[in-house]
Amino acid sequence: MQTEILQPTEENLLRAAELIRRGELVAFPTETVYGLGADALNVAACKKIFAAKGRPSDKPLSLHVASVAMASKIAQITPAAEKLLAAFCPGALTIILPKNKIVPDFVTCGLSSVGVRFPANDVALKLIRLAGVPIAAPSANLSGQTPPSTAREVFDNLSGRVEVILDGGACQFGVSSTIIDLTTSEPLILRHGAIPAEKIWEVL
Repeated sequence: MQTEILQPTEENLLRAAELIRRGELVAFPTETVYGLGADALNVAACKKIFAAKGRPSDKPLSLHVASVAMASKIAQITPAAEKLLAAFCPGALTIILPKNKIVPDFVTCGLSSVGVRFPANDVALKLIRLAGVPIAAPSANLSGQTPPSTAREVFDNLSGRVEVILDGGACQFGVSSTIIDLTTSEPLILRHGAIPAEKIWEVL
């Protein structure tokens, strides 16, 4: 396929959202890094993410949402999660929560939990709202490569593997989101990222 880099105009966002709904891949910016997105509730679409990235088959996908209401459809929002969502979301935080049945087991690699991310980026939020579904979106690079912070870096990694790249300019942080697991007996930070751990512990 021929990969296009498009400006995030209303027309192009509508086109990208339609591609997501049809089970295709779209790369888009967040405040952290660019993501490689697919309809998170469509197993065939999510399989394309693994193929395009060369992603290990045992590495679950996090789901991007555009509202707390959308988050509650895919995961069980615990009291601790409510605190973190209120304090940091939209923002550079991925929260691991017990998943709801609507999320395919393939997406979570058979786990009973799912990563939920509410990005603080207008292009990402518009795309998710227009698509009307949570979007699975790991970083838009070949597995093992540096996560991209510009549309050109995505193109250099994934040209011919993704239909459309929405060019939202350089990402605000250029580093991945912080991941916290709230399914364990005590909250556990799995990946240090854009939001410092100290701020998270202050809220919790």
